[in-house]
Amino acid sequence: MKVYREEMPHSCEVCGYSCNKKSTLVTHIRTHTGEKPYSCKVCGYSSSTTSYLVTHMRTHTGEKPYSCKVCGFSCSTKSYLVTHIRTHTGEKPHSCEVCGYSSHRKDRLVRHMRTHTGEKPHSCEVCGYSCSVKSLLVTHMRTHTGEKPHFCQVCGYSCSTKSYLVTHMRTHTGEKPHSCKVCGYSCSRKSSLYTHMRTHTGEKTNSCEVCGYSCSTKSVLLTHTRTHTGEKPHTCEVCEYASSQKSNLERHMRTHTGEKPYSCKVCGHSCSTKAHLVTHMRTHTGEKPYSCKVCGHSCSTKAHLVTHMRTHSGEKPHSCEVCGYSSPTKSHLVRHMRTHTGEKPHSCEVCGYFCSQKSNLVKHMRTHTGEKPHTCEVCEYSCSEKYVLVRHMRTHTGDHKKTQL
Repeated sequence: MKVYREEMPHSCEVCGYSCNKKSTLVTHIRTHTGEKPYSCKVCGYSSSTTSYLVTHMRTHTGEKPYSCKVCGFSCSTKSYLVTHIRTHTGEKPHSCEVCGYSSHRKDRLVRHMRTHTGEKPHSCEVCGYSCSVKSLLVTHMRTHTGEKPHFCQVCGYSCSTKSYLVTHMRTHTGEKPHSCKVCGYSCSRKSSLYTHMRTHTGEKTNSCEVCGYSCSTKSVLLTHTRTHTGEKPHTCEVCEYASSQKSNLERHMRTHTGEKPYSCKVCGHSCSTKAHLVTHMRTHTGEKPYSCKVCGHSCSTKAHLVTHMRTHSGEKPHSCEVCGYSSPTKSHLVRHMRTHTGEKPHSCEVCGYFCSQKSNLVKHMRTHTGEKPHTCEVCEYSCSEKYVLVRHMRTHTGDHKKTQL
């Protein structure tokens, strides 16, 4: 049986391409010359063939003559329809020779191949940033132009990418689609879930180049780095206070506003920080989680333990600049300084008595109230001050030696 091959009398002198029609060769030659004789009267777009121009015109007319018989989807070109049909058939004719990845679209395969080659053909003319996908470059350019085309219809928030808007909308809907399989924690952002998972794995991917400190998030590392640089970018507009952490500044601002958002459900006491509320609650629970390894003394705060330890070490870091007196606590030094300044900030509302220590005012007030909180366990004697009770107890014990208070 004879097979007749179609004669291809017309060939390209540049690349050797051959065809059976002269008009086809003329069109082909334009791929070498760059000639585009067909132009759009609406926007000036030009093309090398009339068919391309016809397809382009549909972007202006909105015409979509090709439709899917399965779902009714319509498009402007036959090639788009062929690609769309693959979403129904599952056909993925374009496959990667390196890893086996396959796609129903050729352009997606081209994009995928760049993950292997490292090619980044799209670059920013402003800063030199380069990327593998044109859409990423479009998004990047908005960091220079400040363009934020995506708007929230609820609150007016705007952002540069659609994905940011999707995440933002969850602040209104309360949707938390990302959940932890270990403990059930859920969040609105995938990145937050990644960070959370490190609390289970103990992974600390961010490390300090100065001291080797490591942590699970980049933001925590940034804050830590400021302990080396001394940078304090968060400043108070009222006073000169500055901090390396935004949360510290928010707490500080409450010293100006007087805001105390944390309140005790037992007694109504309110405070400016959550840590202070935790400490206060121990006055109700009696919890004393900090204990001295030397004598077993326990207390409710770490600061109290630090002060207590000085009774063992003899350390007295707070000293008077006037006479050299030193004390293990700052409050004792403040009290001592009043012996030099004569300051008496505590006053009696009944008679106008003034004193330098609050404890002295408490004792003085008993002269008005008649309160006698110190009682003898042997007889019914009671008094207002402890040293008087100690003196009284000697009448029972016969001990006339001075007792140190």
